[in-house]
Amino acid sequence: MSAPPDRLDTADAGDGHQPPRPRRSSGRFIAAAVWTAAAAVGVLPDLLFGLDRRSPFVQLVSFRWQLIVAGFAVLVVLGLITLRVRRAWPFAAGLAAVLLIGAAMVSPRVLPDPVPTTGTPFKVLSFNVYEGRANTKALADLIRTEQPDVVVLPEAGQHFADKLAPLIEPMGYRLRSSVDEDEDDVNGVTAAVAARLGDVSFKVGHNTSTFPDVQITGGTLGALKVVAFHSVAPVPGAVPEWRDDMSLLPTWCAAPTPAIVAGDFNATLDHSMLRAGMAGCGDAAAQRGDGLAPTWGPTQRTRVIGPQIDHVLANHGIVAESFRVVDLPRSDHHAILTTLRLP
Repeated sequence: MSAPPDRLDTADAGDGHQPPRPRRSSGRFIAAAVWTAAAAVGVLPDLLFGLDRRSPFVQLVSFRWQLIVAGFAVLVVLGLITLRVRRAWPFAAGLAAVLLIGAAMVSPRVLPDPVPTTGTPFKVLSFNVYEGRANTKALADLIRTEQPDVVVLPEAGQHFADKLAPLIEPMGYRLRSSVDEDEDDVNGVTAAVAARLGDVSFKVGHNTSTFPDVQITGGTLGALKVVAFHSVAPVPGAVPEWRDDMSLLPTWCAAPTPAIVAGDFNATLDHSMLRAGMAGCGDAAAQRGDGLAPTWGPTQRTRVIGPQIDHVLANHGIVAESFRVVDLPRSDHHAILTTLRLP
């Protein structure tokens, strides 16, 4: 028996209500926001309320460019996932935004400034000798070849200076350590000055929290002051002392007279404390497009991808003509060699 036409029409029409549309879940956007915030804390802590001045972010930001490289590898994977699961795009978009900001911050350091064509050349060699363990003969050979005007040697006390002196004093160098023979090498900074700078004066400064600096003035330097500097490392428990050391930099960089500050800063240009402290100074490596060249690593393999924590800073129009990283035996640091141009 068939139903009447009017009953069929009623059955087909139903009750007149459309089936409910599936609601878009906001959960993935919330998760993507959390994911983006976590990435920003790791890559951009210096832009987030000064987080990079505290542990563990002060250590983490030292490896910003390495984190960016790793982040782009993750972004490629997320992009492939998004091709199949389109709802995953907020995660990729958030990470991409963080990485692009980070890349914009580090990229100027690989873009060299114009090479200076005027001024007097002034060559600086800086090398952390790792608690006085570095090979003195290899260091002396480099000094003989390059003939730097000033040599800065963090973690070189009087003991290391006594071993190096017979090798470079015949070349005309004078040495001065910031600590005496009662102190371990790791606590000292030694400066060596070429005879052509004339009768310079050495002054030991005790403003840093742990490692006294050596300040060089006089002779043919004129108004120029050269500072051999070593900051304490911002390891957990020593971050306040590291901040104190960074706060000393304006003493020289913002001074009304020219200054060169060289040594182991235990900070990269990604640290907001270093950037703030060196206002008025330029970084020799960044000026030559080598601002990401690694200078430290606990092993030979890690040293090729480590952070750049050794610097030569200068103010008042003193700019770098060249910059080079040199590997010397028995240290956890590379030496850095730069030729500056004095106006």
